Amino acid sequence: MKKTKKLAALLLAALMTVGMAGCVSSSSTTDTSDSSQSTGDSQGSSTVVMATNAEFEPFEYMDGTEYKGIDIEISQKIAEKMGAELEIHNVAFESVIAELTSGKADFAAAGLTINEDRLKNVDFSDTYYSTTQVILVRSDETEITSSADLKGKTVGVQTGTTGDTYATDEDKEYNHGIAEVKRYNKFMDATSDLIAGRLDAVIVDDFPADKLIERNPDKIKKLDEELTGEDYAIAVPKGDTEMLNTVNEVLDELEESGELDEIFDKYLQ
Repeated sequence: MKKTKKLAALLLAALMTVGMAGCVSSSSTTDTSDSSQSTGDSQGSSTVVMATNAEFEPFEYMDGTEYKGIDIEISQKIAEKMGAELEIHNVAFESVIAELTSGKADFAAAGLTINEDRLKNVDFSDTYYSTTQVILVRSDETEITSSADLKGKTVGVQTGTTGDTYATDEDKEYNHGIAEVKRYNKFMDATSDLIAGRLDAVIVDDFPADKLIERNPDKIKKLDEELTGEDYAIAVPKGDTEMLNTVNEVLDELEESGELDEIFDKYLQ
């Protein structure tokens, strides 16, 4: 009698263990909403995660509660190619690359410029857009007419951008002796400080500069000088050739079909 009870107890325990294991497996394969978890093998997943900073119109920005922009539409095409839903992680610009290296995102599209420092940590797709850095000043500004006039001035930049690198160049090869660099999480905040007189100038990518001027046509203007040329590309985790190949295939297909031009024409007006 005791052996029978003991055997029954062991069988019950085994069944409970199997049942609990089944619950864990089900949870780990279906829960993709927690952005703190690694996305794993994105090609076999129902969700693909994009990291971005939606403060960079016209490439990525918020229209009410909706994400819009060039990078958003390209990323949606990538998700469609993979047969997956696009999940967007909107983070500070300086944290975009960290989303990839920590396994929280499958790729990053945020008006990212290819540079040596980033190439140490991520791989980049083919280039899909080329641009330059420009200088914004107040509309009534008469002293600053070129980058040479930034000497001794206070300049605003978005943290981690090419403009930030330009303005803080330690060798003074580019920045012409800028006196103080103020960093912002959003270009809009830097523009507000420029208009209020707390900055002498702002360094920003060309087309986002045009969008800022559209919103403040009587308050700011863009200098004619182009500072540095750069190429935008989509970043993927280092060594993730499958993701990289998928992104490049999508970019090639969009370019060959003319759809990429249509996306740019839609926003760059």
